[in-house]
Amino acid sequence: MENGDECAETWNYASVVGMLMYLSLNSRPDITFAVNQCARFMHKPKQVHEQAIKRIGRYLRGTAMDGMIIKPDPSLKLDCFVDADFAGLWNYEDQQDSSSVKSRTGFVITLGGTPVVWASRLQSEIALSTMEAEYIALSTAMRDLLPMRSLLSELEEMRHIIRDPKSTVSTVWEDNQAALTLANMELPRMTPRSKHIAVKYHWFLSKVQVGKIEIKVLESTNQVADIFTKGLRVDTFVRLRKMLAGW
Repeated sequence: MENGDECAETWNYASVVGMLMYLSLNSRPDITFAVNQCARFMHKPKQVHEQAIKRIGRYLRGTAMDGMIIKPDPSLKLDCFVDADFAGLWNYEDQQDSSSVKSRTGFVITLGGTPVVWASRLQSEIALSTMEAEYIALSTAMRDLLPMRSLLSELEEMRHIIRDPKSTVSTVWEDNQAALTLANMELPRMTPRSKHIAVKYHWFLSKVQVGKIEIKVLESTNQVADIFTKGLRVDTFVRLRKMLAGW
């Protein structure tokens, strides 16, 4: 990418990426991964990055009448789908660049089945295994889920909203069995496989143990957060987009 042809377009790359980021964070979660990838090269874009921007633009033009279909479930249950792509850039970018071995976190938080918060970002440190990448993603998603649970609780009290006790328990859907096992341990057991994980990623375990949050396994084929972590085949992308945005 660094040695590609110089930009040929007259429009400002950073400005267009900024507009796409605004759109992806508000009503078009389906372009979040692609826009995030383009945003990584704002400091020195090449023609290939301009072509990627134009491809996103053509996709948006073809789906201009689509966006988010909002049909919240009355239960107002707050759930989270979280996924990670372990060193997914390794075969596509310069292998001498440390960024090529970073994993990507992707998650979406839903309220009554409707997406309200989603993210796609590279992890700040390099994970040493798929389990570690998934566990880091899990911890990252919790940093958004827990404040939202507190906010929802305050709104219930202020507006006198009565919910079924079962709907007050948030479910976090994870498709990696090793990360699921580690997160559901009663104590943060430091095994040889996991002791190198920083303590900051164990902080959410106490929240899980009090019964307010359940972490459950999910089939990879139904992992909606997969759309935020990697490029997908068209049929897979369309199926997950249907599950995410409703169309």
